[in-house]
Amino acid sequence: MNIPPILEIGGILISSEILTEYFCCDYEKCKGICCVEGSDGAPVTMDEIASIEDALDTVWPMLSASAQSVIDQQGVAYADRDGDMVTSIVRGRDCVFTCYDGDNCLCALEKAYREGKSNFCKPISCSLYPIREKKFGDGLIGLNYHKWMVCRDAVVKGQAEHIRVYQFLREPLIRRFGESWYAELCEVADQLLPDL
Repeated sequence: MNIPPILEIGGILISSEILTEYFCCDYEKCKGICCVEGSDGAPVTMDEIASIEDALDTVWPMLSASAQSVIDQQGVAYADRDGDMVTSIVRGRDCVFTCYDGDNCLCALEKAYREGKSNFCKPISCSLYPIREKKFGDGLIGLNYHKWMVCRDAVVKGQAEHIRVYQFLREPLIRRFGESWYAELCEVADQLLPDL
């Protein structure tokens, strides 16, 4: 079946690659490298910045001295070259909320949340990765599949386990857009990809 490159589901534009491409994070291989690679922090909303600031005292002891210094100087977020708010970074690449467990990179915000110490997990942009959300001037939202070489092991694992991007991201997609929207997404996927 010929699948259009862009689909409209419940008022949201989505790249068909979200339905067709395979992806499943392989933390044993990548060690959470997405938290420490890149030139900008994770996209955040103003509400998320407020929630991060509320959680800051809880996660502060988990952060490196360098991260604490950056936060002291510029706060938990800054405007990137496009004017979008993103989490602050250390040395031009590491998210300030990165903490370590041996060789593994962890998110201090998520760690505190999972330990029951905070009500805020992490920015939705982190939870939705490799999907990137784009807001258009007319209020329309678009979702794209972002391909990044550091995630090649996730593609291999997704292929091996037959897990598509939208299936891997079920929980964050529901958190962001709701159960009924996700159900509609699955219906469209079933129609377009009957071999799933």
